[in-house]
Amino acid sequence: MFFTPDPDWTRRCDAAAEEILDRFAPLGLTADRFGLVALRETGGLPQGYVRNGDWRCYPCSVVKVFHLVHALHALETGRIAAHDDLDRAMHDMIAWSSNTATNYIIDLVTGTTGDTLLEPEAFALWRDRREGLNRFFGALGWPEWQGCNITQKLMDDTRYGREAQYAGADSSYLNVLTPLTAARMFHELFSGDVPLGPEARARAQDFLLRDRQSDKARLPHFQVQEYLGGGVPEAATIWSKAGRNSWTGDPRASYYKHDLIRIALPGTAPVILSLMTQGKELCEDRPEAFPEIARILCAHLLDQPGD
Repeated sequence: MFFTPDPDWTRRCDAAAEEILDRFAPLGLTADRFGLVALRETGGLPQGYVRNGDWRCYPCSVVKVFHLVHALHALETGRIAAHDDLDRAMHDMIAWSSNTATNYIIDLVTGTTGDTLLEPEAFALWRDRREGLNRFFGALGWPEWQGCNITQKLMDDTRYGREAQYAGADSSYLNVLTPLTAARMFHELFSGDVPLGPEARARAQDFLLRDRQSDKARLPHFQVQEYLGGGVPEAATIWSKAGRNSWTGDPRASYYKHDLIRIALPGTAPVILSLMTQGKELCEDRPEAFPEIARILCAHLLDQPGD
């Protein structure tokens, strides 16, 4: 495991999780549709807590952190060339959660395009190239990666052509991550062994940094005010990537809302939270719910300077 248990941290996290489940049960939040990983970075292996961490669910836009890391690695190793549209796409993929930008990066890194149907031989080659997204992270040897999939493009509607071929006739081959996999990505990116050099690592962190004082922070697509970042203390610095799916036409990819966030208060150990949820009310009808969840988590888990 990439973290160590700590009795006091477990007690605090359990109390927060139980309070959240109790508070939001009237909105349909249940234990099986709630996954939480909480890490406290104390140097070396972080202290860790897991609640339903192996839940394999549709990851929404949290998957974009993985595409950012992969794209920066491809740049570092010369697999793709730097250009203005790539810079713009990486920024927009994270800052505004742009699906168009993400799909541009997927095409660029894998050498594929998504469009009309392909004949079997051409489709087999296309599929193998797209599967390179999974092979890259599988090669890292993380046990948490088992059963995950990030090869599908980000869609706002039904898939067509080769993208529909790839997802399967019953759309069973959708993207899948777990709260644990996402938490490990943030841990490795900030204090672990992610496969990036210092410059690329710093660049990834800069993309994920959220300036809550800027005018854009109030815009919904910035994904702060109506997510965990909306309930974090003002003094904290945050890095995050969140996402949600309303109705997509497929119940297996609908009504999810997630957040992956790192919270750093001056003078205290940073905390990483990986939260995944499913339910229409929590996802779509109650935008204030995630900030309320953040306030509960912060009250239990954030030390005050000097503690």
